[in-house]
Amino acid sequence: MTPFPLRPLALLLASLVVPHLALADTAAASQTDDDLPVITITAERLKNARIELSPSVGTTIYHMDRNTLESYGQGDATALDQVLLRLPGVDADSKGSGSLHVRDDHGNVQYRVDGVQLPEAISGFGTAFDTRYVNSIDFLTGALPAQYGLRTAGVVDIQTRSGPVAPGGRVGLEVGSNDTFAPSAAVFGSAGRLNYYLSGSYLTSSAGLENPQPTTRPLHDDTGQSRSFGNLEYFVDEQTRVGLLFGTYNGRYEIPANPNQQAGFALAGVSDPASGLNTYPSSQVDERQREVNRFVALSLQQSLDTVDYQLSVFHQYSDLHFYPDLIGDLVYNGVASDTFRSNSANGIQLDAAWRVSPGHTLRAGTQLQRQGTASNNTVAVFATDDSGAQSSNVPFNVVDNSSKTGSLVSVYAQDEWRLGPALTLNYGLRFDQVAAFTQEHQFSPRVNLAWQASDNTLIHAGYSRYFTPPPQELAAQSSIDLYSGTTNQPAIGMSDTVKAERTHYFDLGASHKLTPALTVALDAYYKRIQNLLDEGQFGQALILSPFNYAEGYARGVEFSATYGSGPWSGYLNVAYQKAQGKNIVSGQALFDPDELAYIANHNIYLDHDQTWTASSGVSYRFGQNLISGDMLFGSGLRRTPDGGAPNSASLPSYTVFNTAYTHSWKTTSSLEIEGRLALLNVFDHVYLLRDGTGVGVGAPQYGARRSVFGSVTTTF
Repeated sequence: MTPFPLRPLALLLASLVVPHLALADTAAASQTDDDLPVITITAERLKNARIELSPSVGTTIYHMDRNTLESYGQGDATALDQVLLRLPGVDADSKGSGSLHVRDDHGNVQYRVDGVQLPEAISGFGTAFDTRYVNSIDFLTGALPAQYGLRTAGVVDIQTRSGPVAPGGRVGLEVGSNDTFAPSAAVFGSAGRLNYYLSGSYLTSSAGLENPQPTTRPLHDDTGQSRSFGNLEYFVDEQTRVGLLFGTYNGRYEIPANPNQQAGFALAGVSDPASGLNTYPSSQVDERQREVNRFVALSLQQSLDTVDYQLSVFHQYSDLHFYPDLIGDLVYNGVASDTFRSNSANGIQLDAAWRVSPGHTLRAGTQLQRQGTASNNTVAVFATDDSGAQSSNVPFNVVDNSSKTGSLVSVYAQDEWRLGPALTLNYGLRFDQVAAFTQEHQFSPRVNLAWQASDNTLIHAGYSRYFTPPPQELAAQSSIDLYSGTTNQPAIGMSDTVKAERTHYFDLGASHKLTPALTVALDAYYKRIQNLLDEGQFGQALILSPFNYAEGYARGVEFSATYGSGPWSGYLNVAYQKAQGKNIVSGQALFDPDELAYIANHNIYLDHDQTWTASSGVSYRFGQNLISGDMLFGSGLRRTPDGGAPNSASLPSYTVFNTAYTHSWKTTSSLEIEGRLALLNVFDHVYLLRDGTGVGVGAPQYGARRSVFGSVTTTF
């Protein structure tokens, strides 16, 4: 195939955005059937080269393909956080607390889409990612190579659905419990040298967030969410690909009301706790939250003789707006905060690999990011006297606004050294620097060893030094003095700056293929942590705030088993873990003085620590049918008992079973129709994710009750 001549950049970008321009001009001679197999081979080779830019030597890696994703209860409609809960060492939490935790970390998860590391969005209830456009997921954890930094609890490496295929599309609709209505659509295909995949989805439901009551139907919990995604790939020649990724997410949420609460503050004409007057029951409280997230990344990839590289420029914007119920929040909390936070990040990422010899592959790269954040708060409060008691029943506003521009700089280099046919060493060094609310840097050595002990046994070990800066979008420094003499005055009048977490991470694991169909794996890890980062919800606004423990540790063991033989497939994951921290050294104003004093001299469990976590699933295909089922088990997150030490007890354990049946029809008009019926929480188990106690924990939150969903998807 003759290499395609390079055209001006303007024409190239136009062909990315408007495919018909490429059809009409630059690719007119490339649309014959004879060329398509060559383009297919080129696309696959460049895709493999892109994946090879990100080594996984010595790490713990779990793979999910399309068949795995489709076996989950709601199939493509399964939320991405629910997909990740089926992985070892990942435990569930409420949406307001981050939805999930990896190896007892709070957040600290990195998302990559087709090799591009996306900046963090402001933490909220939703995510910009949609399982519908995911082709496969590699989940990396443990002692990661030098390429991976900043967010290191786990790396979610998403390969999207793209490639040279005949033009077509997909239209789907899911309906079900809690007034769920979720249409979706996608178009995909190839036009000459251009591959495209475009999708969009919408969701409405009356159960957007976890219910604070153990009832089947939450009160005041409607949500509306829309997502879009695009992946355009243009092959300039056999060695060069230009890619454009973009995605959007818009979410609106009602915050569930918690009935039968007692008024805590006097508001003129509405409430007076001393006399028992309250004309505004808590069932009427109307808090809301709106979220926005957008990202776009433009990449240039080349695969030359011995060198591969990908250069990407990216932009990400997100904001979150909490709308209080002015009356309700004042009556029950004494504070009503209208809170808006925004985050805008721009950056560049370069990853390159050079195959120096059969025994050495050198990799190096950099990422530069500039980030601007804003925190605008209009806070209604009451005046208090010297003892802290409310002294007026007429509220007034405090305006508390701040902004910050910060930067992140990362550089790494590493060598994959094949010491022998069965032994590979990957060693490297990484440098990270953050300049925002805190200004710090660190050199981080990494070393990973992989030994193919036999045809069926692989052993890996690794050590990584990690540097995790606090999320700038959450680390806004409020002005404590503004709230002196009000119902929002903190009990502790100081709040040190949140610092970067620094970790020594050790990991050892092995996998063994017992039979051609059954593979088992065991992995153990230990983390010694300085300035351990954690996040909590403080106040009624469902926005997390970071803080540091001076020191901490986490350790755990994970077991996994996967089975696949003919029509049967299945998996089993079991994890034991423990994480503790001591002495809170930043964000002190967020805490109660007695709580802070106890933690200063005692190791306490982190609020998101869960001792035992397990998941399993099985599926069976026969003809055009698929029957699947899965289970999630948690021994319970931490809680603080009455009169007990912080986070010293656990919530009750829970086990949830889900099942689904899918049938496909192929019509004579080349249409493929798939129908799915899913039953989640089959036995309607009532269980708590949070009970409202613990360090940095908000209201009680119950897991979803029994739900039924039906969907139809047509592919053409």
